[in-house]
Amino acid sequence: MTDKVYITECPRDAMQGWPHFIATESKVRYIQQLLQVGFDTLDCVSFVSPKAIPQMADSHEVMRQLDKGNSHTKLLAIVLNERGASDALQYDAIDVLGFPFSISASFQQRNGNSSIDENWERLQRIQELTIAKRQSLLVYISMGFGNPYGDTYNPEIVEEWIGRMKSIGIQQIALADTVGVADAALVQTVTAAAIEAFSDMQIGVHLHSSTHNLQPKLEAAWQAGCRRFDGALKGYGGCPMANDDLVGNMPTEAIVAFAQQQSRYPIDEAALQEALAMSASIFL
Repeated sequence: MTDKVYITECPRDAMQGWPHFIATESKVRYIQQLLQVGFDTLDCVSFVSPKAIPQMADSHEVMRQLDKGNSHTKLLAIVLNERGASDALQYDAIDVLGFPFSISASFQQRNGNSSIDENWERLQRIQELTIAKRQSLLVYISMGFGNPYGDTYNPEIVEEWIGRMKSIGIQQIALADTVGVADAALVQTVTAAAIEAFSDMQIGVHLHSSTHNLQPKLEAAWQAGCRRFDGALKGYGGCPMANDDLVGNMPTEAIVAFAQQQSRYPIDEAALQEALAMSASIFL
């Protein structure tokens, strides 16, 4: 176990369900500011159907305008199929592709209009594309801590799917509490089991949370050995395909504060405060 912390800031997740379209120039300006903070990764765009996620229809233009400069922060793009992966892989600035893989059949239909088996085949084809381009692929285990749809769930299902992903060369996994149904005890149990079983993989968490259980979930993931955390400034966002009552992301500033209590987490505090201030003009 290491105390080095890796934080992914997710402006894409924050923006994707926002009710008003955010201008391309505003998205670019916001992401440019976030690149100065010192996060490990920015989940910044997605190449998906504009009919499904209208807010992300300008992802190509955002990528054409972005300038990483001297930032060491990696850029991540979400894709749902081979076409999206091919679109993302044309940009050298994109370091990681993110692929949501639901272990809830109901949510897989809602989010990907496919069965779990169909999505598994899709994942294998996308993995082949990323290997050919010498890129990396991170898989989000959607509904990784249970689901509200009545689909069968247990931690063994999570481990079974991670094992299958490892068998095709996937090295990065994010366990996602997609609708915020998990309590701290379940977060610790599932995360600890995954990290112990797959110690040679990078296992992180993407936890949606209400204010009252934010700290307990963070502490539970940390005690389980997790050092990779996703968040969005001010807790904006939540999966628009998941539920009518969205549970937002964990506020990244809360994750940063927690990480700084546990270990040294070097970021540019002034840049972070400027990004927080900027968000007020982005999310109107």
